[in-house]
Amino acid sequence: MDLYEHQARELFEAHGIVVPRAGITDSPERAREIARALGGRAVVKAQVRTGGRGRAGGVRVAADPPAAEEAARHILGMDIKGHTVGTVMLAEPCDVEREFYVSYVLDRAAGRFVAVASAEGGTEIEQVAAERPEAVARIPVDPAAGVNTATAVRIADAAGLPPQTVDTLVRLWQVLVREDALLVEVNPLARTADGRIVALDGKVTLDDNARFRHPGRDDAHATGADPLEARAAAKGLNYVRLDGEVGVVGNGAGLVMSTLDAVAGRGARPANFLDIGGGASARVMADGLAVVLSDPGVKSVLVNIFGGITACDAVADGIVRALDEVRLTKPLVVRLDGNNAARGRALLDARAHPLVEQATTMDGAAHRAARLATAASTAA
Repeated sequence: MDLYEHQARELFEAHGIVVPRAGITDSPERAREIARALGGRAVVKAQVRTGGRGRAGGVRVAADPPAAEEAARHILGMDIKGHTVGTVMLAEPCDVEREFYVSYVLDRAAGRFVAVASAEGGTEIEQVAAERPEAVARIPVDPAAGVNTATAVRIADAAGLPPQTVDTLVRLWQVLVREDALLVEVNPLARTADGRIVALDGKVTLDDNARFRHPGRDDAHATGADPLEARAAAKGLNYVRLDGEVGVVGNGAGLVMSTLDAVAGRGARPANFLDIGGGASARVMADGLAVVLSDPGVKSVLVNIFGGITACDAVADGIVRALDEVRLTKPLVVRLDGNNAARGRALLDARAHPLVEQATTMDGAAHRAARLATAASTAA
């Protein structure tokens, strides 16, 4: 479960991490009042579970309460990568001297956590890592040992962070462990002119499998959950929404992950992870495709199926059924291989939908879906 920024901020504050004073609202008039309580000036920030808010115009600095009301009025209702802004957070501005990046993230392959830190915060860490990988430190963390002061000092030294960040590094690890999180990220972690270390932004992903250890968490954090993820969950689908433009449907987590990599390797970004499972019925295929097509950020869809327990003709039948139920306005690339693949391809050929085409290989399908998405984005 991805938290909103204001929810992450609340967790940080509960664990002794310094954060700016802030308030949230869904009302422009109330935004004026919050700004007045914060001293007049405020940073007005859209609360959505996705990145890129600043570039989309979802973060504005207001010089006074009337400007805060105007900014909130502009931001509320905005669409940011398919997420409608329903609330804004107003935060007290800080006199920032320097910005850093810090996160703890689960490395599933290695079975441990990794501390990722950089002395260059406030920008896209992926861009920094790509252009100057030496500027980003990655320190493995033993889950049993955790992050104590000595480990935090090692992380800070490796990343070039000042000694004042050590206590915050320890407390962020406590957030991760005590809240059963899979990701805890602060960008930027700022040193202010008066020497304080302040978390100016935060991202936290909680482990849904640990909900039983946190009574009341659903009520506290599920409000405003991504509507597509909620819709998919109601239908029993294993769906995670991402920020890309190519919708992805597959059977089996490994195949879906490989498909995401194939799409990224062709210069496009996956819009979601959707695993319809090893024994999915035509109904499940139809439900899954309907959810993916409902994402306004999707420009093309790639269905990649290897028939085993799930026969390809059943998948094709599900696609045909979905085409009868949902008006297809986005191109659909289908790759079927394995059990009853020939029969499945024949079903799609017989349906002969002008927006549906087939590919024989995963790489070929990913290449075609990426090109279609790019063409649609350019045309828009």
